[in-house]
Amino acid sequence: MTSRSAPAFDPGPLAAFLRPRLPGADGPLTVERIAGGQSNPTYWLKYPDHTFVLRKQPPGPLLPSAHDMAREYRILSALAGTDVPVPRALLFSGDRALIGTPFYVMAAVPGRVFADAALPGRPPAERAAIYTAMSATLARLHRVDWRALGLGDFGRAGQYFSRQVARWTKQWQASRTRPLPEIDHLAAWLPAHLPPDDETTLAHGDYRLGNLIFHPTEPRVVAVVDWELSTLGHPLADLAYNCLIYHATPEEYGGLLGLDLAALGIPDQAALVADYCRRAGRPNDLHPFHFIFALFRFAVILEGVAARAAQGNASAADAAEVGRLSGNFARRAWALAEGR
Repeated sequence: MTSRSAPAFDPGPLAAFLRPRLPGADGPLTVERIAGGQSNPTYWLKYPDHTFVLRKQPPGPLLPSAHDMAREYRILSALAGTDVPVPRALLFSGDRALIGTPFYVMAAVPGRVFADAALPGRPPAERAAIYTAMSATLARLHRVDWRALGLGDFGRAGQYFSRQVARWTKQWQASRTRPLPEIDHLAAWLPAHLPPDDETTLAHGDYRLGNLIFHPTEPRVVAVVDWELSTLGHPLADLAYNCLIYHATPEEYGGLLGLDLAALGIPDQAALVADYCRRAGRPNDLHPFHFIFALFRFAVILEGVAARAAQGNASAADAAEVGRLSGNFARRAWALAEGR
C-alpha cells in the first residue's frame, strides 16, 4: 500500500546525488511514501525503468541509538550471501544535507505483505503454509554464523535479557506520555526473574508477519525487512515477539486473540513454537518470562510511537492511535507476571 502524498523532503538533491551512483536512477524521479510503518519513513523511488526503496530516519529529536540507518544497511549487506532472504542493499548516505537525515537505498522486492495475521481471503492450506514459512525463515536467521559474517561487534554476546530490560526501561522513562503503572511494575519484575541461559544469535528484534514479504503467488518468504532493532541477541526473544499475534486482538495490529484458529487453518501458539524449535534444532525452553518481556518491550515501543506523535514527528498518520495500545500490552504482560 502506498501514499501519493508529497515526501517530507525535496527530491531534487536526492535525484542529483543518486544519478551517477545508482545504475537505473535515470530520468525523472517520483517519490511515494510507503504506508504502514511507525518508525523509519520508507519511500518508493520510481524512475521510468527502475524502482528502488529508500529508508530514512524520522525527523526531529530521537532517542539515543535509535533509527541507525548505517546499522540497518550493514545487516542487510552482511546477510546478502546467506539463506536469509533480504532486500539487496545498494547505497548508504549519512549526508543530512540531501534529505534531512541519513538514509539508505535498497532494491525493491515484488511480493505480498500481510498486515492482518488472520490472512483474510486466503484458503486454510495457504494460511498454514504462510505460518510455516514464517517459522522456517526465523529458524534460518538464528542458525546464521554471525562471527563468520564479521558481525562480532554488531552487539554484545551474552546477558541479552538483562541488558534489554535495562535499555527498554530507560526508553520508557524517556518516552512516557502518561502514567502506566503496569510498565513500572514490569520494569521491577523482569530483572528479578531473568532466565539463566546466555545464548547468542543474530536477532531481528521486530520479527513479525508484517515485516515479511511473501512471493506474489507462493507461500514463500522472499524478503525480511525492517531491521532497525536487529542485534546480537537471544533467539527466544525473537520467537516470543513473533508470538505476540496470539496475545493481540484483531483490532490490535491485526492479532489472533479470540479467533477460531483451527477453522482458519492457522497453527496455535504451541504448534508454531514447536515447528520453529524443530527447524532451529533446539529444545522448546520458551517460558512465561519470554512472553512477558516481549509484551513489555512492545508496550514501550508503542509509547515511543505515541511520544513521537505528541512531538509532531510521527512516521504514520495513525501514530497517536497506535501508541495508545501500549496500555493493553502492558496490562497483559502484568497479568502473566501475576499468574493470571
